[in-house]
Amino acid sequence: MPLAKFKFAPGINKEGTEYTAEGSWFDSDKIRFRSGYPEKIGGWEKYSSGTYLGTARSLHQWDDLGGTDYMGIGTNLKWYVELGGGYNDITPIRATTSAGDVTFSATDGSSTVTITDTSHGAVTGDFVTFSAAASLGGNITATVLNQEYQILLVTSANAYTITAKDTSGSTVTANSSDSGNGGSNTVGAYQINTGLDTYVSSTGWGSGTWSRGTWGSADANAENLRLWSQDNFGEDLIGNPRGGGLYYWDTSGGVSSRATNFTSLGTASDVPLLVNQIMVSEVDRHIIAFGSNSISATSVLDELLVRWSDAEDAGNWTPSSTNSAGGQRISSGSYIVGALKTRQEILIWTDAGVHSMRFIGGPFTFQFRQLMDGPSIISPKAAAVAASTVFWMDRGNFYMYDGAVRPLACSVLDYITTDINLGQSYKVFAASNPDFSEIMWFYPSSSATEVDRYVIFNYKENLWSVGTLVRTAWTPAPTRTKPLAAGTADSSNYIYQHETGYNDDGSAMTAYIESGDFDLQDGEHFVLLSRIIPDVKLTTATGSPTSNTTVTMTMKGKNYPLETASTLSTSTIETTTTQSEIRGRARQAAIRIESSTAGMTWRLGDLRLELRPDGRR
Repeated sequence: MPLAKFKFAPGINKEGTEYTAEGSWFDSDKIRFRSGYPEKIGGWEKYSSGTYLGTARSLHQWDDLGGTDYMGIGTNLKWYVELGGGYNDITPIRATTSAGDVTFSATDGSSTVTITDTSHGAVTGDFVTFSAAASLGGNITATVLNQEYQILLVTSANAYTITAKDTSGSTVTANSSDSGNGGSNTVGAYQINTGLDTYVSSTGWGSGTWSRGTWGSADANAENLRLWSQDNFGEDLIGNPRGGGLYYWDTSGGVSSRATNFTSLGTASDVPLLVNQIMVSEVDRHIIAFGSNSISATSVLDELLVRWSDAEDAGNWTPSSTNSAGGQRISSGSYIVGALKTRQEILIWTDAGVHSMRFIGGPFTFQFRQLMDGPSIISPKAAAVAASTVFWMDRGNFYMYDGAVRPLACSVLDYITTDINLGQSYKVFAASNPDFSEIMWFYPSSSATEVDRYVIFNYKENLWSVGTLVRTAWTPAPTRTKPLAAGTADSSNYIYQHETGYNDDGSAMTAYIESGDFDLQDGEHFVLLSRIIPDVKLTTATGSPTSNTTVTMTMKGKNYPLETASTLSTSTIETTTTQSEIRGRARQAAIRIESSTAGMTWRLGDLRLELRPDGRR
């Protein structure tokens, strides 16, 4: 009986049915393609045991002038600087009360404490730190009160509640002696308002959830998912929560210091108060705000206005004949979705097209031109740059820009666009993995509210693959050894180092690839399959295969395209396997290679099957 070689076209093809994908790979998870052949992706592990509060949707890694390695982490609750695996809270303080403005009241038998502070400006979920408070007289001691709290519920513009706790985080219940008010010296330091962990599509006044904003604060294009933009201004870090202010963290103050508003800088002048995104230009180091209030309207966010500071000066935003500060309103669209810095150019996406922003020097500083009308971007973070090319995802297509805007031919486009939760589209983000020539997009599937899927584009080989993974932010971490990503495990938030080993944070990672249906003898005859000769390279972390260094190879068969496939054979392939016996009869077949063993990886070669015609029906 003859052996037939089955060589599948590289990449995943899900644009049609399993039958139209004949000769191709149809489905995968935790798989990449390299030199045309599929292999299991690299593993990951926690970067450190430390955790942080909130969902991280922005990671920015940089070094200071002394070579100290930092990473900024923007979450919906906090802003952190990571150093040596520790997460240091640099969240800015928006307001500090005068002594005695804050008072407390407690009820016997309850752990809920009510705080009174006129016009506190807080929203439910905000953080406040009390100091100089006195004991209420019983269990609610000064030590209990004088620490950071997350606000349990805002009950009015002048009051809110917290849950009393001791310094270890255990709940404290008031007793009948807790009748004081905390004394006349209490000070409350309020951090900037927290953001939501979900996208709420705004349609005007009242679109936000109760107590999430001030009266009438919503606007037609607002979104309240907390997205940070970050960049380094020299050795210092700048950050902006979308729709909020501009903040500056000076490395010279150390990781125990908090970031401050740009308005506190010594040269502060006409600093934007409402901004959607910021970055630092490559030439002359201007800080650029994309979507900003104008100088004359400090309380109104113009979502098409681009403003920039004077060169090398984060504080001075007042245009004059002696500096290069300025602004320009984009001419098309209703709002700027996002912007991305590439080599000596910045791309700006509005809801109606793509624009270019280039440094040209005085007197205009920057030049703007529209690159294409129509294509937009699905979210502010859905673009990444690699090999001097920008790649991005829109709602209905993928695009690239290397001097001209072009759509990417995508063999999994229909699969993605029909199984994505567009209601949470602002959670979509792009990630670069340059060591493997990959751009990845992470997105929430139609049945999920958080990111749970990814698609990989190998731009060197023009190949696509798909899979499942929960990640919320990514950085290629150019001055570190491996990429870093934000994720969650056991309800705690961690940073993970990727392309490390072969496991899912110490546990086995399940990876598979499955072919489309392929005809046996062109589907005219039934075919008897009797033997399979595998070609798989198996590798362990130690380099020494064990009895567990295996993959499972499953042959499926069916007689008609709409028929449910049945399993013809399941074979365990080891490093010593030469062949596997099959006894199966079908018109068409598919093959699936899968592994779920810790400490090993694999790379697939070509497949040979022994088969012969077995009659017609």
